[in-house]
Amino acid sequence: MLLSYGVRAVYTESCSMFVRGGVYRVVRVAMGAAAARFSVSALLFDYVLTGPIRGVSAGLYLAGLIDEVRQHFHLVPRIPASSFVVGFALLVTLYFWRSNLIGIPFSSTKALRIMQTTAVMVVLLIVWCLLTIFKNGYQPVPAPTMANLHFSNEALGWLKGTPATEITCIAILIGLGHSLLAMSGEESLAQVYREIEAPKTQKSHPRRTCDFYLQPGVHSLVSFFAVMIIPDADRPRYFDNLISGLSMFLIGPYAAKIVFHAFVVLVGVLILWGL
Repeated sequence: MLLSYGVRAVYTESCSMFVRGGVYRVVRVAMGAAAARFSVSALLFDYVLTGPIRGVSAGLYLAGLIDEVRQHFHLVPRIPASSFVVGFALLVTLYFWRSNLIGIPFSSTKALRIMQTTAVMVVLLIVWCLLTIFKNGYQPVPAPTMANLHFSNEALGWLKGTPATEITCIAILIGLGHSLLAMSGEESLAQVYREIEAPKTQKSHPRRTCDFYLQPGVHSLVSFFAVMIIPDADRPRYFDNLISGLSMFLIGPYAAKIVFHAFVVLVGVLILWGL
């Protein structure tokens, strides 16, 4: 997750170059037409790839909340999670496609509100997890050795059945590949640069610093807390929505856990809407 510092540096330099006219105009002025075409193509690929992934991620948290409420109140029938998530992601994708056609502007005020709401959720989660560990104890976190690295078939992809995963550097690269989307918070800088006064680099420093500490810290802490708090037998159920799993194993009344779970879903939807 510390590699997000490098991503932050790239966006910082980009903010100092931004001019009106979008990505194509910016890169064309700086590096020429050929580089501009490559840049726009990469941006379109990024939207096509990461947009549905974020929609699926938010849908998984929403599906988890619905399933927890259903189990508590013994409601039937069970909603098929896969179908629900796919349908939600499709609706989100269509919404943003329509929004881009209309041309809804993105403001720094909205980005600030989303960041503030996320910060509140993060502080609540960290404090609640620490209280749970203090009261109930915790499970030890395995050391990052090759003996403790176990890849699922989904994680290995086309490397399944090859000896490549036995090589330490390749095993680390697999892990880094799965964590790249967690470093995407810096993208919001590119969406609000027009509203940042000159000099942009200095004025955007608080926002960049907050992103740097929030992104690696939150994603890393959630993984550690999930190992320490969620029992080994129950953890696989929450691989797709670890924060939801954490909220269900924290100390306190069930109603408070459900409310916090719903708050997590709200934050996820806001982030999806803002990014």
